[in-house]
Parts: sequence; C-alpha cells; structure tokens
Amino acid sequence: MRRAGLFLSAVFGLMLMWVPHVHAQSAQFSTRVILVGDSTMASKSGYGDALCARFQVTVDCVNLARGGRSSGSFRAEGLWDKVPALLRQRDVKNTYVLIQFGHNDQPGKPGRSTDLVTEFPVNMARYVAEVKALGGVPVLVTPLTRRSFHDGVLENNLLPWAQSIETVAKESQTVLLPLNADSYAAVQTMGEAEADTLAVAPPPPTVVETTKQDLARLERQGAARSAFDRTHVGVKGAAVFAKMVEQELTSQVPALRDAFKAMEGVAQ
Repeated sequence: MRRAGLFLSAVFGLMLMWVPHVHAQSAQFSTRVILVGDSTMASKSGYGDALCARFQVTVDCVNLARGGRSSGSFRAEGLWDKVPALLRQRDVKNTYVLIQFGHNDQPGKPGRSTDLVTEFPVNMARYVAEVKALGGVPVLVTPLTRRSFHDGVLENNLLPWAQSIETVAKESQTVLLPLNADSYAAVQTMGEAEADTLAVAPPPPTVVETTKQDLARLERQGAARSAFDRTHVGVKGAAVFAKMVEQELTSQVPALRDAFKAMEGVAQ
C-alpha cells in the first residue's frame, strides 16, 4: 500500500509539472494567421507553408488550404468549419484569415466550378462577413498566376476572378493582397525558362502546351503534386511567392510588420 501511495504521489507531482507547460505553450502566441485556399497555397504544392515559416515564433500560422478546392467546395466539404472554431477560441489577441480562391472556380471542373457572376463573389463575401462577425480580420488574396507563356507573353486567364475579388474587397472594405498582379508581373519579367524553375519538378525535354482540358486534369482535387506543371510550385517557387505575400502583408497590414523573421539567403 505504501509503495502504491508513493507511486501515485509521484504521478500527481509529474502532472502538476506538466500542466503549466501546456498552458504556457498555448499562451505563447500573440497572433494567429489562418490560410484558406487551394493547391497554390496548400502544403507540398503551394506557397503556404513557406509563408508560415517566415513568421516569428509568436505567430501561430495554420495552413488549412487544400488542393483542388474552390470557393464553393471548400465550404461544402466542411473544411471552412475549422476557421470559425479557431476564431471562437479567443486565445490570441488578433487572428488574420487569408482567403484565396479562383483556380478551381473556373469552368470545366465538375463539383468545384462556380459561376463567376452569381456564385463566386457571393462565396467570397460570405467568408469575409463570417470572419468579421467572429472578431477576425479577413484578408482577400487574388489567385496566384499560372506560368504558361504563348509567344513570349504570359497568359492571365485568372484575371476575371482576380477582378471579382478586388470588387468584393472594395465593397466590404476588406484588406486586399493583389497576388495575381504581383505574381503575373514577376513571372512575365523572369521569362518562361526561369519561370519553369519554380515548378514542383524540372520540365521534361518537351513541354506540351496546356489546354483548358489539361488544367482540369492537372488541378484535380486532392492530388499530390509530383510532376512538372505551370500551376503548382516547388521549394524555389514557394519561397518566391511567400516573400511576395509577406511584402504585401507588411504593406497592407501595418500590425504585422514585426511578425516576420529576418530571412537571410531566401529568394527575394
């Protein structure tokens, strides 16, 4: 009995030592940044994790972006539910929610495509309203450019979706990060050969021109990115576009200027 009592006392003592550590760990964050979007922001195929890595340790960066999702399917699948759950925790002073869709809202993607006029802007505005209602700060992000060139000129077939997001941001007085315009200008300047080095994998000897039908196949829902394409990004591309988003955030959201690390040796 005496031995059992000593054992229980030791266990209780360890529990007392462990509990404050848990509270200290959960209380170490002053700010939370939540990423909501598609594969161009998601882990392994987008810039989201690279952006999270740029924040100071006092920032809790949560990447909820998922490959192949649109402004409609992200909610329909219940993925959005995690955002209001985090906002209701009230365990950090400020929560910023970056919302980026467009790629999979385009036509030709059954179960994901949304109407550009009647659905897409409504979906985006609803996300904004829900974040604000729960005390968060929504940040709308226009879609990352694809990197397909024709006769030396970069296509921008995501421009209508970027413009729709810009309108929603203006009407709702929401912070806007013009990633589509920024990334388009940067990729056009670097040219096709250099832009191809931003992909998940090196290009094959012969790259076949991408058609609208190919996009639906290349950007299929939930697929891991392991082959070359001009939509998703590897380590280098993720670093380039994460830095771009950081620059826009520090410009548009002054409260986040001190939230980032000094990143040496990372592509600017």
